Amino acid sequence: MLVWAGGALFATALAATGWWYGVILGRALPLGGGSAVAVDATLISLFAFHHSLFAREPIKRAIARWVPPHLVRSLYVWIASLLLLGVCWLWRPVGGGWYRASGPIGIGLTFAQLAGLWITARGAAMIDPLELAGIHPAARSGGLQTGGPYRWVRHPLYFGWALMVFGAAHMTGDRLAFASLTTLYLVVAIPWEERSLRRSFGDEYARYMRAVRWRMIPFIY
Repeated sequence: MLVWAGGALFATALAATGWWYGVILGRALPLGGGSAVAVDATLISLFAFHHSLFAREPIKRAIARWVPPHLVRSLYVWIASLLLLGVCWLWRPVGGGWYRASGPIGIGLTFAQLAGLWITARGAAMIDPLELAGIHPAARSGGLQTGGPYRWVRHPLYFGWALMVFGAAHMTGDRLAFASLTTLYLVVAIPWEERSLRRSFGDEYARYMRAVRWRMIPFIY
């Protein structure tokens, strides 16, 4: 029950964040000032710190002394989901607006967001979404994935995320702040994540890195 409840919370947090980004962050508001950006950056940093902390093998081993090993991933999902909901709840409005695209440009941005959603869904499906939700243990994963969107970039879920959050046809200050802060964290976290992947997959991941040059954004990074 704990594992499946965590999976349900994970899905709820993602759905709530999507609604929050699409509706709440899309409002036209007056500028909130630098203090709002500082608070929001702190919220994202707390979420990011938890993610990075749980990714360290010594931390996982320490937690496994107190929590059954098959529940370690679920514990991470519970905390991460609550922190993500906390970001949405405690977010301080940045306000302002950058652009509102229409016509062909607006349609193109909408297609970019849909492409990002497809890339994220496809990439997650290939590595078992129930594992991401903490329901299946990591041991159930099918190993290193190199097909589908993993042929374009080594971290297609992050590529899809960037397309979704930066592809808004109406870019408010809040949407831009959320997109910039979260994507910056992903860019910073990738080298650390790849160290863990090299330890897990060894030469197989080294060959994959040589075959797929780009980490997150084709032809850029």
